[in-house]
Amino acid sequence: MATTDNPASTASAALAAVWNDCGLPAAALANAELPEQAPSLPSSFNVGAAAQASIGAAALAAEQLYHQRSGRHQQVRVQRRAAELECTGYFHLNGRAPSAWEKFSGLYPTADGYVRVHANFAHHRDGALGLLGLNASAEREDVQQALAGWRAADYEQAAAAQGLVVAMVRSFEQWDAHPHAVSNNNQPLVRISRIGSGSSPGAALHPLQQQQRPLAGVRVLDLTRILAGPICGRTLAAYGAEVMLVNSPELPNISSITDTSRGKRSVHLDLKKAADADTLRQLLHSGHVFVQGYRPGGLSGLGFAPDMLAEIRPGIVCVSLSAYGSRGPWRDRRGFDSLVQTAAGFNQAEMLAAGSAEPKSLPVPILDYASGFLMAFGAQAALLKQLTEGGSWHVEVSLLQTANWLRSLGRLADGFAVKPPDIRKHLQRFPCTEGKLEGPPHAAEFSHTPAVWKQASAPPGSHAAAWREAAP
Repeated sequence: MATTDNPASTASAALAAVWNDCGLPAAALANAELPEQAPSLPSSFNVGAAAQASIGAAALAAEQLYHQRSGRHQQVRVQRRAAELECTGYFHLNGRAPSAWEKFSGLYPTADGYVRVHANFAHHRDGALGLLGLNASAEREDVQQALAGWRAADYEQAAAAQGLVVAMVRSFEQWDAHPHAVSNNNQPLVRISRIGSGSSPGAALHPLQQQQRPLAGVRVLDLTRILAGPICGRTLAAYGAEVMLVNSPELPNISSITDTSRGKRSVHLDLKKAADADTLRQLLHSGHVFVQGYRPGGLSGLGFAPDMLAEIRPGIVCVSLSAYGSRGPWRDRRGFDSLVQTAAGFNQAEMLAAGSAEPKSLPVPILDYASGFLMAFGAQAALLKQLTEGGSWHVEVSLLQTANWLRSLGRLADGFAVKPPDIRKHLQRFPCTEGKLEGPPHAAEFSHTPAVWKQASAPPGSHAAAWREAAP
Protein backbone atom coordinates (compact mmCIF):
# COMPACT_ATOMS: atom_id res chain seq x y z
CA MET A 1 0.00 0.00 0.00
CA ALA A 2 1.63 3.21 -1.16
CA THR A 3 1.73 6.13 1.26
CA THR A 4 2.72 9.73 1.02
CA ASP A 5 6.23 10.51 2.17
CA ASN A 6 5.67 10.93 5.90
CA PRO A 7 7.98 9.68 8.67
CA ALA A 8 5.00 9.23 11.00
CA SER A 9 3.05 7.05 8.58
CA THR A 10 3.93 3.80 10.37
CA ALA A 11 2.11 2.84 13.52
CA SER A 12 5.36 2.25 15.41
CA ALA A 13 6.65 5.72 14.56
CA ALA A 14 3.31 7.25 15.53
CA LEU A 15 3.35 5.41 18.87
CA ALA A 16 6.91 6.53 19.56
CA ALA A 17 6.01 10.16 18.87
CA VAL A 18 2.99 10.07 21.22
CA TRP A 19 5.01 8.28 23.90
CA ASN A 20 7.97 10.64 23.74
CA ASP A 21 5.81 13.77 23.62
CA CYS A 22 4.37 12.80 27.02
CA GLY A 23 7.84 12.39 28.53
CA LEU A 24 7.65 8.64 29.09
CA PRO A 25 10.79 6.44 29.06
CA ALA A 26 11.86 5.66 25.50
CA ALA A 27 13.26 2.28 26.57
CA ALA A 28 9.71 1.07 27.22
CA LEU A 29 8.97 1.14 23.48
CA ALA A 30 10.93 -2.10 23.15
CA ASN A 31 8.08 -3.86 24.95
CA ALA A 32 5.51 -3.02 22.25
CA GLU A 33 5.19 -4.70 18.86
CA LEU A 34 3.01 -3.13 16.17
CA PRO A 35 3.52 -5.24 13.02
CA GLU A 36 3.23 -3.38 9.73
CA GLN A 37 0.35 -4.89 7.77
CA ALA A 38 -1.79 -3.90 4.81
CA PRO A 39 -4.87 -1.82 5.66
CA SER A 40 -8.28 -3.49 5.68
CA LEU A 41 -10.47 -0.37 5.74
CA PRO A 42 -11.11 1.63 2.52
CA SER A 43 -9.85 5.16 3.08
CA SER A 44 -7.28 7.59 1.77
CA PHE A 45 -6.23 8.24 5.38
CA ASN A 46 -3.98 6.06 7.52
CA VAL A 47 -6.85 4.93 9.71
CA GLY A 48 -5.18 1.63 10.53
CA ALA A 49 -2.02 3.31 11.83
CA ALA A 50 -4.12 5.59 14.05
CA ALA A 51 -6.05 2.63 15.43
CA GLN A 52 -2.93 0.52 15.97
CA ALA A 53 -0.85 3.32 17.53
CA SER A 54 -3.57 4.60 19.88
CA ILE A 55 -4.34 1.10 21.16
CA GLY A 56 -0.62 0.42 21.39
CA ALA A 57 -0.13 3.56 23.51
CA ALA A 58 -2.86 2.53 25.94
CA ALA A 59 -1.54 -1.03 26.20
CA LEU A 60 2.09 0.02 26.63
CA ALA A 61 1.17 2.44 29.41
CA ALA A 62 -0.61 -0.46 31.13
CA GLU A 63 2.55 -2.53 30.74
CA GLN A 64 4.57 0.21 32.38
CA LEU A 65 2.17 0.35 35.32
CA TYR A 66 2.42 -3.43 35.55
CA HIS A 67 6.20 -3.11 35.70
CA GLN A 68 6.13 -0.34 38.29
CA ARG A 69 3.73 -2.28 40.53
CA SER A 70 5.12 -5.81 40.10
CA GLY A 71 8.78 -5.41 39.13
CA ARG A 72 8.14 -7.54 36.04
CA HIS A 73 7.81 -6.66 32.36
CA GLN A 74 5.57 -8.15 29.71
CA GLN A 75 5.26 -7.74 25.95
CA VAL A 76 2.30 -6.15 24.23
CA ARG A 77 1.38 -6.72 20.61
CA VAL A 78 -1.27 -5.00 18.50
CA GLN A 79 -2.15 -6.39 15.09
CA ARG A 80 -3.42 -3.79 12.64
CA ARG A 81 -6.37 -5.87 11.45
CA ALA A 82 -7.54 -6.41 15.02
CA ALA A 83 -7.15 -2.70 15.81
CA GLU A 84 -9.18 -1.70 12.76
CA LEU A 85 -11.93 -4.18 13.61
CA GLU A 86 -12.19 -2.90 17.18
CA CYS A 87 -12.59 0.66 15.87
CA THR A 88 -15.60 -0.26 13.73
CA GLY A 89 -17.80 -0.19 16.84
CA TYR A 90 -19.76 -3.12 15.39
CA PHE A 91 -21.63 -5.34 17.83
CA HIS A 92 -24.56 -7.72 18.06
CA LEU A 93 -27.07 -7.91 20.90
CA ASN A 94 -29.14 -11.07 20.77
CA GLY A 95 -28.18 -11.54 17.13
CA ARG A 96 -29.13 -8.03 16.00
CA ALA A 97 -26.84 -5.13 15.09
CA PRO A 98 -28.57 -1.93 16.34
CA SER A 99 -28.70 1.00 13.94
CA ALA A 100 -26.14 3.69 14.68
CA TRP A 101 -28.19 6.55 13.23
CA GLU A 102 -31.58 8.23 13.63
CA LYS A 103 -33.37 8.80 10.32
CA PHE A 104 -32.71 12.57 10.19
CA SER A 105 -28.98 12.23 10.87
CA GLY A 106 -26.66 12.56 7.93
CA LEU A 107 -25.54 14.66 4.99
CA TYR A 108 -27.75 17.20 3.19
CA PRO A 109 -27.11 19.51 0.21
CA THR A 110 -27.67 23.23 0.75
CA ALA A 111 -27.82 26.23 -1.55
CA ASP A 112 -24.02 26.40 -1.75
CA GLY A 113 -22.61 23.16 -0.36
CA TYR A 114 -23.42 20.50 2.23
CA VAL A 115 -24.11 20.20 5.94
CA ARG A 116 -24.12 17.20 8.24
CA VAL A 117 -26.82 16.97 10.90
CA HIS A 118 -26.46 14.88 14.07
CA ALA A 119 -29.98 14.03 15.24
CA ASN A 120 -29.52 10.90 17.34
CA PHE A 121 -30.84 12.65 20.45
CA ALA A 122 -34.43 13.90 20.35
CA HIS A 123 -33.61 17.42 21.55
CA HIS A 124 -30.91 17.81 18.89
CA ARG A 125 -33.27 16.43 16.23
CA ASP A 126 -36.16 18.67 17.25
CA GLY A 127 -33.93 21.75 17.37
CA ALA A 128 -32.40 21.11 13.94
CA LEU A 129 -35.85 20.53 12.45
CA GLY A 130 -37.29 23.56 14.21
CA LEU A 131 -34.79 25.84 12.51
CA LEU A 132 -36.30 24.66 9.24
CA GLY A 133 -39.90 25.12 10.36
CA LEU A 134 -40.35 21.33 10.62
CA ASN A 135 -41.10 18.81 13.36
CA ALA A 136 -40.53 15.10 13.96
CA SER A 137 -43.44 14.15 11.67
CA ALA A 138 -41.38 15.35 8.68
CA GLU A 139 -39.49 13.08 6.28
CA ARG A 140 -35.90 13.40 5.02
CA GLU A 141 -37.23 14.79 1.74
CA ASP A 142 -38.80 17.67 3.68
CA VAL A 143 -35.46 18.43 5.33
CA GLN A 144 -33.68 18.33 1.97
CA GLN A 145 -36.19 20.73 0.46
CA ALA A 146 -35.96 23.15 3.40
CA LEU A 147 -32.14 23.15 3.45
CA ALA A 148 -31.98 23.91 -0.27
CA GLY A 149 -32.79 27.49 0.66
CA TRP A 150 -30.00 27.83 3.27
CA ARG A 151 -26.34 28.66 2.88
CA ALA A 152 -24.32 25.95 4.65
CA ALA A 153 -22.40 28.37 6.90
CA ASP A 154 -25.60 30.15 7.93
CA TYR A 155 -27.34 26.93 8.99
CA GLU A 156 -24.25 25.75 10.86
CA GLN A 157 -24.03 29.03 12.78
CA ALA A 158 -27.77 29.18 13.51
CA ALA A 159 -27.63 25.64 14.88
CA ALA A 160 -24.55 26.36 17.01
CA ALA A 161 -26.23 29.42 18.51
CA GLN A 162 -28.95 27.11 19.86
CA GLY A 163 -26.52 24.45 21.15
CA LEU A 164 -27.32 22.03 18.31
CA VAL A 165 -24.91 19.80 16.39
CA VAL A 166 -24.56 20.64 12.72
CA ALA A 167 -21.39 21.03 10.65
CA MET A 168 -20.71 22.56 7.26
CA VAL A 169 -18.64 20.48 4.85
CA ARG A 170 -15.29 22.23 4.37
CA SER A 171 -12.15 21.52 2.43
CA PHE A 172 -8.84 21.31 4.25
CA GLU A 173 -7.96 24.72 2.81
CA GLN A 174 -11.13 26.26 4.21
CA TRP A 175 -10.65 24.66 7.60
CA ASP A 176 -6.98 25.61 7.85
CA ALA A 177 -7.95 29.27 7.43
CA HIS A 178 -10.70 29.08 10.05
CA PRO A 179 -9.97 31.03 13.28
CA HIS A 180 -10.55 27.97 15.44
CA ALA A 181 -8.16 25.84 13.39
CA VAL A 182 -5.53 28.58 13.61
CA SER A 183 -5.95 28.86 17.39
CA ASN A 184 -5.36 25.12 17.78
CA ASN A 185 -2.25 24.82 15.65
CA ASN A 186 0.65 23.10 17.41
CA GLN A 187 -1.44 21.91 20.38
CA PRO A 188 -0.37 18.55 21.86
CA LEU A 189 -2.31 15.42 21.00
CA VAL A 190 -2.50 14.49 24.70
CA ARG A 191 -1.95 17.27 27.23
CA ILE A 192 -0.91 16.13 30.72
CA SER A 193 -0.52 18.86 33.32
CA ARG A 194 -0.08 18.91 37.06
CA ILE A 195 -3.01 20.55 38.86
CA GLY A 196 -2.13 20.11 42.52
CA SER A 197 0.21 18.72 45.12
CA GLY A 198 -0.54 17.19 48.49
CA SER A 199 -0.31 13.52 47.56
CA SER A 200 2.92 11.60 48.03
CA PRO A 201 4.38 9.52 45.17
CA GLY A 202 2.93 6.05 44.86
CA ALA A 203 0.40 6.54 47.63
CA ALA A 204 -2.58 5.48 45.53
CA LEU A 205 -1.60 2.03 44.23
CA HIS A 206 -0.59 -1.15 46.04
CA PRO A 207 1.93 -3.72 44.66
CA LEU A 208 0.41 -6.29 42.33
CA GLN A 209 -0.05 -9.89 43.31
CA GLN A 210 0.65 -12.78 40.96
CA GLN A 211 -1.59 -12.80 37.86
CA GLN A 212 -3.29 -9.47 38.66
CA ARG A 213 -3.83 -7.21 35.67
CA PRO A 214 -1.96 -3.88 35.47
CA LEU A 215 -4.82 -1.73 36.84
CA ALA A 216 -6.02 -4.04 39.61
CA GLY A 217 -7.24 -1.89 42.51
CA VAL A 218 -7.53 1.26 40.39
CA ARG A 219 -10.96 2.86 40.73
CA VAL A 220 -12.33 4.87 37.82
CA LEU A 221 -15.36 7.16 37.74
CA ASP A 222 -16.62 7.31 34.15
CA LEU A 223 -18.88 10.34 33.52
CA THR A 224 -19.11 9.96 29.74
CA ARG A 225 -21.82 8.94 27.27
CA ILE A 226 -20.80 9.05 23.62
CA LEU A 227 -18.17 6.66 22.25
CA ALA A 228 -14.75 8.22 22.93
CA GLY A 229 -15.18 8.56 26.70
CA PRO A 230 -16.93 5.20 27.13
CA ILE A 231 -14.17 3.52 25.07
CA CYS A 232 -11.62 4.97 27.52
CA GLY A 233 -13.47 3.45 30.49
CA ARG A 234 -13.97 0.14 28.69
CA THR A 235 -10.25 -0.07 27.95
CA LEU A 236 -9.25 0.67 31.54
CA ALA A 237 -11.69 -2.02 32.67
CA ALA A 238 -10.06 -4.51 30.31
CA TYR A 239 -6.73 -3.79 32.00
CA GLY A 240 -8.15 -4.55 35.45
CA ALA A 241 -9.61 -1.27 36.75
CA GLU A 242 -12.88 -1.12 38.65
CA VAL A 243 -14.88 1.24 36.44
CA MET A 244 -18.11 2.85 37.58
CA LEU A 245 -20.18 4.39 34.81
CA VAL A 246 -22.11 7.37 36.21
CA ASN A 247 -25.16 8.39 34.16
CA SER A 248 -27.83 10.95 34.86
CA PRO A 249 -31.31 9.38 34.85
CA GLU A 250 -32.49 12.50 32.99
CA LEU A 251 -30.20 12.16 29.97
CA PRO A 252 -30.63 9.85 26.95
CA ASN A 253 -28.07 7.34 25.73
CA ILE A 254 -27.37 5.67 22.41
CA SER A 255 -27.55 1.94 21.64
CA SER A 256 -23.76 1.51 21.77
CA ILE A 257 -23.87 1.90 25.56
CA THR A 258 -24.46 -1.85 25.79
CA ASP A 259 -21.19 -2.55 24.00
CA THR A 260 -19.15 0.21 25.65
CA SER A 261 -20.33 -0.88 29.13
CA ARG A 262 -18.29 -4.08 29.02
CA GLY A 263 -16.51 -4.49 32.35
CA LYS A 264 -18.29 -1.58 34.07
CA ARG A 265 -20.68 -1.18 36.94
CA SER A 266 -23.43 1.30 36.03
CA VAL A 267 -25.10 3.76 38.41
CA HIS A 268 -27.52 6.66 38.22
CA LEU A 269 -26.64 9.99 39.84
CA ASP A 270 -28.18 13.38 39.07
CA LEU A 271 -25.44 15.86 39.93
CA LYS A 272 -27.96 18.71 40.05
CA LYS A 273 -29.33 17.10 43.22
CA ALA A 274 -27.31 17.83 46.35
CA ALA A 275 -27.60 14.28 47.71
CA ASP A 276 -26.34 12.71 44.48
CA ALA A 277 -23.50 15.21 44.20
CA ASP A 278 -22.49 14.31 47.77
CA THR A 279 -22.55 10.63 46.81
CA LEU A 280 -20.17 11.32 43.94
CA ARG A 281 -17.82 13.20 46.30
CA GLN A 282 -17.80 10.21 48.63
CA LEU A 283 -16.96 7.89 45.75
CA LEU A 284 -14.24 10.28 44.67
CA HIS A 285 -12.50 10.11 48.06
CA SER A 286 -11.37 6.55 47.29
CA GLY A 287 -11.17 6.88 43.50
CA HIS A 288 -8.05 7.22 41.37
CA VAL A 289 -9.26 8.38 37.94
CA PHE A 290 -12.15 10.69 37.01
CA VAL A 291 -13.11 10.66 33.31
CA GLN A 292 -15.56 13.24 31.96
CA GLY A 293 -16.87 14.29 28.58
CA TYR A 294 -18.64 17.55 29.42
CA ARG A 295 -17.86 20.64 27.38
CA PRO A 296 -14.92 22.69 28.74
CA GLY A 297 -16.04 24.28 32.00
CA GLY A 298 -19.26 22.26 32.08
CA LEU A 299 -18.52 20.66 35.45
CA SER A 300 -17.43 23.87 37.21
CA GLY A 301 -20.96 24.84 38.21
CA LEU A 302 -21.55 21.38 39.64
CA GLY A 303 -18.41 21.49 41.77
CA PHE A 304 -16.35 18.95 39.83
CA ALA A 305 -13.90 20.95 37.72
CA PRO A 306 -10.35 19.51 37.67
CA ASP A 307 -8.96 21.91 40.29
CA MET A 308 -11.97 21.18 42.51
CA LEU A 309 -11.40 17.45 42.12
CA ALA A 310 -7.79 17.86 43.22
CA GLU A 311 -8.97 19.56 46.41
CA ILE A 312 -11.54 16.84 47.14
CA ARG A 313 -9.16 13.98 46.30
CA PRO A 314 -5.46 14.89 46.30
CA GLY A 315 -3.69 12.57 43.90
CA ILE A 316 -6.61 12.29 41.49
CA VAL A 317 -6.11 11.91 37.75
CA CYS A 318 -8.79 13.84 35.85
CA VAL A 319 -9.29 13.05 32.16
CA SER A 320 -11.26 15.58 30.08
CA LEU A 321 -12.63 15.00 26.59
CA SER A 322 -13.97 17.75 24.33
CA ALA A 323 -14.97 17.97 20.69
CA TYR A 324 -12.98 21.02 19.59
CA GLY A 325 -10.52 21.50 22.46
CA SER A 326 -10.38 23.93 25.37
CA ARG A 327 -8.99 26.85 23.34
CA GLY A 328 -10.33 28.96 20.48
CA PRO A 329 -13.73 30.34 19.43
CA TRP A 330 -15.32 26.89 19.12
CA ARG A 331 -14.17 25.60 22.52
CA ASP A 332 -17.75 25.58 23.87
CA ARG A 333 -19.29 24.08 20.74
CA ARG A 334 -20.91 20.65 20.91
CA GLY A 335 -19.64 18.06 18.49
CA PHE A 336 -19.28 14.40 17.68
CA ASP A 337 -16.88 12.36 15.55
CA SER A 338 -18.96 12.72 12.39
CA LEU A 339 -19.29 16.50 12.83
CA VAL A 340 -15.58 17.09 13.46
CA GLN A 341 -14.75 15.00 10.36
CA THR A 342 -17.11 17.18 8.35
CA ALA A 343 -16.05 20.58 9.69
CA ALA A 344 -12.32 19.87 9.56
CA GLY A 345 -12.12 18.78 5.91
CA PHE A 346 -12.04 14.98 5.99
CA ASN A 347 -15.36 14.36 4.22
CA GLN A 348 -14.31 16.62 1.35
CA ALA A 349 -10.87 14.98 1.13
CA GLU A 350 -12.34 11.46 1.08
CA MET A 351 -14.80 12.51 -1.61
CA LEU A 352 -12.00 13.71 -3.88
CA ALA A 353 -9.83 10.65 -3.23
CA ALA A 354 -12.68 8.23 -3.89
CA GLY A 355 -14.01 10.08 -6.91
CA SER A 356 -17.36 10.31 -5.15
CA ALA A 357 -20.20 12.61 -6.17
CA GLU A 358 -20.76 13.85 -2.61
CA PRO A 359 -18.78 14.21 0.64
CA LYS A 360 -17.70 10.87 2.10
CA SER A 361 -17.19 9.84 5.74
CA LEU A 362 -14.19 7.97 7.08
CA PRO A 363 -14.90 4.21 7.14
CA VAL A 364 -15.09 3.99 10.94
CA PRO A 365 -15.54 6.51 13.79
CA ILE A 366 -11.78 6.64 14.19
CA LEU A 367 -11.78 10.05 15.90
CA ASP A 368 -13.95 8.62 18.67
CA TYR A 369 -12.08 5.35 19.04
CA ALA A 370 -8.55 6.73 18.77
CA SER A 371 -9.47 9.52 21.22
CA GLY A 372 -10.87 6.96 23.64
CA PHE A 373 -7.69 4.90 23.54
CA LEU A 374 -5.58 8.05 23.86
CA MET A 375 -7.62 9.04 26.91
CA ALA A 376 -6.88 5.63 28.43
CA PHE A 377 -3.21 6.14 27.57
CA GLY A 378 -3.20 9.61 29.14
CA ALA A 379 -4.91 8.38 32.30
CA GLN A 380 -2.27 5.70 32.79
CA ALA A 381 0.59 8.02 31.85
CA ALA A 382 -0.64 10.38 34.57
CA LEU A 383 -0.86 7.48 37.04
CA LEU A 384 2.77 6.70 36.21
CA LYS A 385 3.68 10.31 36.95
CA GLN A 386 1.73 10.15 40.20
CA LEU A 387 3.67 7.03 41.20
CA THR A 388 7.00 8.82 40.84
CA GLU A 389 6.18 12.48 41.45
CA GLY A 390 2.97 12.53 43.49
CA GLY A 391 0.43 15.30 42.97
CA SER A 392 -2.83 15.49 41.01
CA TRP A 393 -2.96 15.50 37.22
CA HIS A 394 -5.19 16.66 34.37
CA VAL A 395 -5.27 14.90 30.99
CA GLU A 396 -6.90 16.66 28.02
CA VAL A 397 -7.89 15.01 24.73
CA SER A 398 -10.10 16.40 21.96
CA LEU A 399 -11.59 14.95 18.81
CA LEU A 400 -10.09 17.85 16.87
CA GLN A 401 -6.53 17.17 17.97
CA THR A 402 -7.03 13.49 17.15
CA ALA A 403 -8.22 14.59 13.71
CA ASN A 404 -5.10 16.73 13.28
CA TRP A 405 -3.00 13.74 14.30
CA LEU A 406 -4.73 11.45 11.80
CA ARG A 407 -4.10 13.98 9.09
CA SER A 408 -0.40 14.10 10.04
CA LEU A 409 -0.04 10.34 9.52
CA GLY A 410 -0.11 10.71 5.76
CA ARG A 411 -2.42 9.55 2.97
CA LEU A 412 -2.79 6.20 1.18
CA ALA A 413 -2.51 6.61 -2.56
CA ASP A 414 -4.71 3.60 -3.38
CA GLY A 415 -6.63 3.32 -0.12
CA PHE A 416 -10.01 2.77 -1.75
CA ALA A 417 -8.78 -0.38 -3.47
CA VAL A 418 -9.05 -2.15 -0.10
CA LYS A 419 -11.83 -4.67 0.41
CA PRO A 420 -13.04 -4.61 4.02
CA PRO A 421 -13.21 -7.92 5.92
CA ASP A 422 -16.40 -9.66 7.03
CA ILE A 423 -16.42 -8.48 10.63
CA ARG A 424 -18.99 -11.10 11.61
CA LYS A 425 -16.27 -13.74 11.41
CA HIS A 426 -14.27 -11.99 14.14
CA LEU A 427 -16.90 -11.51 16.85
CA GLN A 428 -16.54 -12.86 20.38
CA ARG A 429 -19.10 -13.13 23.16
CA PHE A 430 -18.88 -10.97 26.29
CA PRO A 431 -20.78 -11.03 29.62
CA CYS A 432 -24.02 -9.03 29.43
CA THR A 433 -27.14 -9.00 31.58
CA GLU A 434 -29.32 -8.12 28.56
CA GLY A 435 -28.56 -11.26 26.58
CA LYS A 436 -25.98 -12.36 24.03
CA LEU A 437 -23.48 -9.56 23.40
CA GLU A 438 -20.95 -10.11 20.63
CA GLY A 439 -18.29 -7.78 19.27
CA PRO A 440 -14.62 -7.59 18.27
CA PRO A 441 -12.16 -8.34 21.10
CA HIS A 442 -9.65 -5.82 22.40
CA ALA A 443 -6.78 -5.66 19.92
CA ALA A 444 -3.93 -5.48 22.46
CA GLU A 445 -2.35 -8.83 23.34
CA PHE A 446 -0.47 -9.04 26.68
CA SER A 447 2.04 -11.82 27.20
CA HIS A 448 1.16 -12.37 30.91
CA THR A 449 -2.12 -10.61 31.78
CA PRO A 450 -4.63 -10.80 28.91
CA ALA A 451 -7.20 -8.05 28.64
CA VAL A 452 -10.59 -9.26 29.83
CA TRP A 453 -13.96 -7.87 30.91
CA LYS A 454 -15.18 -9.70 34.01
CA GLN A 455 -18.05 -7.41 34.99
CA ALA A 456 -21.10 -8.01 32.80
CA SER A 457 -22.41 -5.11 30.73
CA ALA A 458 -25.65 -3.87 32.27
CA PRO A 459 -28.20 -1.09 31.62
CA PRO A 460 -27.70 2.35 33.22
CA GLY A 461 -28.63 2.43 36.89
CA SER A 462 -28.24 -1.33 37.42
CA HIS A 463 -25.88 -1.04 40.40
CA ALA A 464 -25.64 0.73 43.73
CA ALA A 465 -23.40 3.80 43.84
CA ALA A 466 -20.70 2.12 45.95
CA TRP A 467 -17.28 0.63 45.29
CA ARG A 468 -16.63 -3.05 45.85
CA GLU A 469 -15.50 -3.61 49.43
CA ALA A 470 -12.25 -5.27 48.43
CA ALA A 471 -9.88 -4.52 45.58
CA PRO A 472 -10.14 -7.01 42.69
